[in-house]
Amino acid sequence: MQNAAVIFLSVLLSAAFHPALSLVDGYLPNGDFERGPKASDMNGTVVKGPFAIPQWEISGFVEYIKSGQKQGDMLLVVPEGAFAVRLGNEASIKQKIKVVKGLYYSITFSAARTCAQEERLNISVAPDWGVLPMQTLYNSNGWDLYAWAFQATADEVVILIHNPGEEEDPACGPLIDAIAIKTLYPPKASNDNLVKNGDFEIGPYVFPNASSGVLVPPNIEDDHSPIPGWMVESLKAVKYIDSDHFSVPSGKRAVELVAGKESAIAQVVRTIPGKTYILSFVVGDASNSCEGSMVVEAFAGKNTLKVPYQSKGNGGSKPAALKFQAESTRTRIMFLSTFYTMRSDDFSSLCGPVLDKVKLLSVRNPKA
Repeated sequence: MQNAAVIFLSVLLSAAFHPALSLVDGYLPNGDFERGPKASDMNGTVVKGPFAIPQWEISGFVEYIKSGQKQGDMLLVVPEGAFAVRLGNEASIKQKIKVVKGLYYSITFSAARTCAQEERLNISVAPDWGVLPMQTLYNSNGWDLYAWAFQATADEVVILIHNPGEEEDPACGPLIDAIAIKTLYPPKASNDNLVKNGDFEIGPYVFPNASSGVLVPPNIEDDHSPIPGWMVESLKAVKYIDSDHFSVPSGKRAVELVAGKESAIAQVVRTIPGKTYILSFVVGDASNSCEGSMVVEAFAGKNTLKVPYQSKGNGGSKPAALKFQAESTRTRIMFLSTFYTMRSDDFSSLCGPVLDKVKLLSVRNPKA
């Protein structure tokens, strides 16, 4: 009887902790689409049946694309492995996963437009949703990594990616590949730094073999930031980079301001009116052949500072600091790049200055 009780308890514990197995940071089940439909579920490249692609449910005109496949004069390239999916007009893919209710998560995925210029994607985990425009290409190979965040409102959620396009040719929809998830734990301010996640170490999943960085969309496209503590307050995305593929001034993560004044990142911090503060940060380059004169503009309330940085494109950084007196209990700090910059080895790839190690402290003796 005692053995039976032990076995029963073990089963209960296994059932209780089983959902956590799906929370490991990385690919969703068949998130790289390497497991494809059976031949009987295909009509050329078009997938037949809602459950033909393992782990995924599809709707509408969905194609299963092999790397190197041609569409007219265009060669379709797949960034991860050998296969990807293409979403035609009003087509979608979705997957149900187990999560922890109340926690925040970030989805990272690869996307590329094909022949339509105005392509965009809807991504949702109810009740959160966002529209990701794909008009701007940040990499010359056509593929970009995007991040999008949500808060789980249940223990099971459905991740849905949908193409709302209405092209004459349904095969002109975007390509999707390499979908991963990461749990985001909200950062906190401290006595050592009033800025949350000032070193950008908490952020979206970065694929180990992806050297392009991850685009974080503006906050009008995302209610929850994939970089906790920060809002992307601009028309264009900022790029989240890692030290495995880029030069990062401090730690393992940083942000690259890749679209001039259209690429800004901000945070609202608690301050005491009349008190003096110093906002310090580091400006550099990502060692990605982003060369030339760069300027990072820093804002703290009504105070501004322009920090010039002459980049040789091979790594490096410099510190900067903005001293200001707070006027309210909340002060908005923001950073943007003054200029547009292209990589010297690839004139179709946007780049820009790197921001890292953002720190805000009060000054005990402002006159000293």
